[in-house]
Amino acid sequence: MRRSQSRESSEVENEMEDREVHVNGLCMKTSEVEAKLDEGNIQEAESSLREGLSLNFEEARALLGRLEYQRGNLEGALRVFDGIDLQAAIQRLQPSLTEKPSSNRRKSSRGTESVHAVSQHAASLVLEAIFLKAKSLQKLGRVPEAAQECKSVLDAVERIFNNGIPDAIVDNKLQETVSKAVELLPELWKHAGCYQEAMAAYRRALLSQWNLGNECCARVQKGFALFLLYSGVEAGAPSLAVQIDGSYVPRNNLEEAILLLMILLRKCYLGKIKWDHSVMEHFSFALSLCGQTSVLAKQLEEVLPGVMHRCDRWNTLALSYSAAGQNQAALNLLRKSLHKHEKPNDLLALLVAAKICSEDAILASEGVQYARRAIENAQGTDLHLKGVGLCMLGLCLGRQAKTASSDQERCYLQSEALKSLEEATTYERDNPDLIFELGIQYAEHQNSNAALRCAKQFIDATGGSVQKGWRLLALVLSAQQKYSEAEVVTDAAIDETAKWEQGALLRMKAKLKISQSLPMEAGETYKLLLALVQAQRKSFGPLRSLSQVEDDKVSEFEVWQGLANLYSSLSHWRDAEICLEKARALRQYSAATLHTEGKF
Repeated sequence: MRRSQSRESSEVENEMEDREVHVNGLCMKTSEVEAKLDEGNIQEAESSLREGLSLNFEEARALLGRLEYQRGNLEGALRVFDGIDLQAAIQRLQPSLTEKPSSNRRKSSRGTESVHAVSQHAASLVLEAIFLKAKSLQKLGRVPEAAQECKSVLDAVERIFNNGIPDAIVDNKLQETVSKAVELLPELWKHAGCYQEAMAAYRRALLSQWNLGNECCARVQKGFALFLLYSGVEAGAPSLAVQIDGSYVPRNNLEEAILLLMILLRKCYLGKIKWDHSVMEHFSFALSLCGQTSVLAKQLEEVLPGVMHRCDRWNTLALSYSAAGQNQAALNLLRKSLHKHEKPNDLLALLVAAKICSEDAILASEGVQYARRAIENAQGTDLHLKGVGLCMLGLCLGRQAKTASSDQERCYLQSEALKSLEEATTYERDNPDLIFELGIQYAEHQNSNAALRCAKQFIDATGGSVQKGWRLLALVLSAQQKYSEAEVVTDAAIDETAKWEQGALLRMKAKLKISQSLPMEAGETYKLLLALVQAQRKSFGPLRSLSQVEDDKVSEFEVWQGLANLYSSLSHWRDAEICLEKARALRQYSAATLHTEGKF
């Protein structure tokens, strides 16, 4: 064992001794130069390189600094790099690199190309030295200085290559240095807390002609997209200088991040870069913020087979469709995913399927089966989801009770629903949504005191910021025939709610006025509600999802029907007929409309 270790150490020492540098077709061992560096004789080491490899001052310093950096002597590398005059090197390199080969004579062309190659190699050495200087400063914790040095590398490239880095004749080492600097600069600015400079570096990287490879460009685009999504710093639109007439210009961080992520996904689909699952995750988050999950579904449908596991793809598609209000399409996908030959015990898929079924009385019995399977599989590390499964079971049983064929079956299902929700509170005692659903079940059991307690708990838990809590409280008070108190609660909720979202509360207030035999005041409330509903219909925002609309929207048909009933009770037959005509135009066949018409 000792012999093998000594043999390995001797081999490493020999490799260190035998290291060589190759420049301009010349070769030189580094052992002599490193020995002089160890003695602190930088000038002598530099002279050895200049004589042995025919280098100028900047090139020799660049090679010395690289040697020190590779040996891990960062302070020594900085001392060497500090002696490089970057501006002088740029002025010396710029004329030869911008010179175009002559097409008249073959000899002159060959000569120019050789000079061009030598100059590119010199540029590569000097620029790599400044980049390594930035890396050394970064490792020593001097991040702002490192960012300035890294920026100077890109500034130098722009001065040397006025028209961008050439695609065909560029030196590989030079291109590698530029690509690394482009990726490093925004990270340094972020680390230094200079977020505006970081955004400027990202945009410069993506808009300049750096001749970046597909993978490098993709990493920069992903980094910029994540910075826009999660930094909390508003970037603003790109400057007018880089905007093209007729092109799409993002208005905010979210739009720009979505655009970048869509570009990355398109590159993945075309095979230009490797598939990165995290890009789809960030894209899902970005689109969910603006309610555009239908766009996410379209992107998921374009993913080639084999890239994602099909069950994962079905589940993500189901979430997207469900958020867009297409519950039937979502449930069909989940049924495929939960098939016995796929992933029948996928806990999250079972919970989502149960949630979708709990919203439809016809599907409630199917949802009961999903919820029970979820409860059975909520074991070990997933035990915390058992409470969610019990909550879904209670919701499905409560929904199923509404279609029961007998009173006995209805009572049984309601009791089981209440039992499941109460058991769920032992796992999720502080879940406000669970408290709300429990209050609903108590109200349907005509246990108004327990329902009232749950409504107050929900309002306390949410700070009164959720409208449905106030509505539940007002309904329970109304069921107890405390109409004046219910109206006070409704007025308080209206004051705390944005005007655009007051529809359900105004409808409740109108019905409370009718219950208090105040028909004229009820009529005025209905008129306010009608104006609001018509304004919503005309100014419906494109970024609101269908599920959001159904939660807070009062249909115009319901308002006209309510007015018709009100005028009918007052024997204002002409007004009632006008309201019924409006309601019939919106919904031709309605039992409520026919019933009101039969009263005339």
